[in-house]
Amino acid sequence: MTLFLRLALAVALLAFSALAAPIHRPATAQTSGRAQQLAVDPSALVVEAAGGDRLFSVEIAARPDERSRGLMYRKTMPADRGMLFVFEETRPVGFWMQNTSLPLDLLFISDHGRVRAILPGRPFSTDLIAADEPVRFVLELNAGIAQKTGIKVGDRVRHPIIESVTRGR
Repeated sequence: MTLFLRLALAVALLAFSALAAPIHRPATAQTSGRAQQLAVDPSALVVEAAGGDRLFSVEIAARPDERSRGLMYRKTMPADRGMLFVFEETRPVGFWMQNTSLPLDLLFISDHGRVRAILPGRPFSTDLIAADEPVRFVLELNAGIAQKTGIKVGDRVRHPIIESVTRGR
């Protein structure tokens, strides 16, 4: 292998590492096989859909360790429940479903509180799930809930945490 090819390969690996850094749910020794159970936030999350407001009780995953574990190892989740992932800044984020047995809808939400993408999460998949643009929040719901309740890209999402970011803009 020529020096040029080795250098190009090294640069490509560094670039890939930088892009992979925001990916959540890494398979690490710190994930012990137990489901994380975060407290349900007292404030409802509201999605303003065309057919009316849709309310969800959510657990808030705001710390890196909470975001990394997410809904791993959960066997069930009520239809009106979800997990809201909160990031410190708007950035590209990606997820995978390794160790997650629940099929999910992942709603990628901008810092303006708008749904930017709705993508499926297949149980136990290591395929990257990411929106085409940077986001500030991700809401995970049971698979099919978005379609069943009429939630679409562009809908507004309200919750005190999201509104604190949109007010600060």
